[in-house]
Amino acid sequence: MKVIKLFALTLIIFSVAFAQDKKPSAKKETPAPVVLKTAGDSISYAIGQNIFASLKDPLIQLNLDVLIASLKDAANGKPILTEEKTMQCLTELNQKMQARQSAAQKATEEKKQAEMAPVIEKNKKEGEAFLEENKKKEGVLTTASGLQYKILSKGTGEVSPKATDQVKVHYKGTLLDGKPFDSSYDRNEPATFPLSQVIKGWTEGLQLMHVGDKFQFFIPYDLGYGEMGRGETIPPATVLTFEVELLDIVK
Repeated sequence: MKVIKLFALTLIIFSVAFAQDKKPSAKKETPAPVVLKTAGDSISYAIGQNIFASLKDPLIQLNLDVLIASLKDAANGKPILTEEKTMQCLTELNQKMQARQSAAQKATEEKKQAEMAPVIEKNKKEGEAFLEENKKKEGVLTTASGLQYKILSKGTGEVSPKATDQVKVHYKGTLLDGKPFDSSYDRNEPATFPLSQVIKGWTEGLQLMHVGDKFQFFIPYDLGYGEMGRGETIPPATVLTFEVELLDIVK
């Protein structure tokens, strides 16, 4: 167990890079190759290789001699740093690593947004034009949020769900070009989910329905998956169309 803990701690501490400024030194004799006689020898050597292979980041100016001395001191139970000081050093290192990672993630996200900007602008304009024309069509209603819907058929139910309810529905989702991206009908199985955990257009729209109703929703991007869309399935800043049949309200 101690070996496993040491190995895990070593990987956590030294999963960062190794960049050491080498200084001129006197010529030394080449040490004899290490002979691995036992399983313990092999494990010890493997851990050493793993540590060294992972130390390749200039964030740490690692002193290999000090590292080796520290391992020996720890093995002999005579560390020169207190536990508090050790944790302080490692905490500061962890904070630097996290700050660098956050900066890298931010830069990646900003680059992605810059690359997507033309597509986002194009999809916004196309969506606005579609919704502007669509709202003029017979039977299409528009809410204050910009959600558009059309009643395809009325059921016999008299109860509407609340935002805190779970609903059971059949649905089909399509893009503006008519391409389907999701359908419970194709799976031959209704979907059940809390209205508080879906896109805003669904949360608002299904509260307009009664059990048994079937509506068609035209959802602006800001009530859907936003400017960035969702993976490869939902393009950025796109209007979505859903046909939804409210089967039941699950309490």
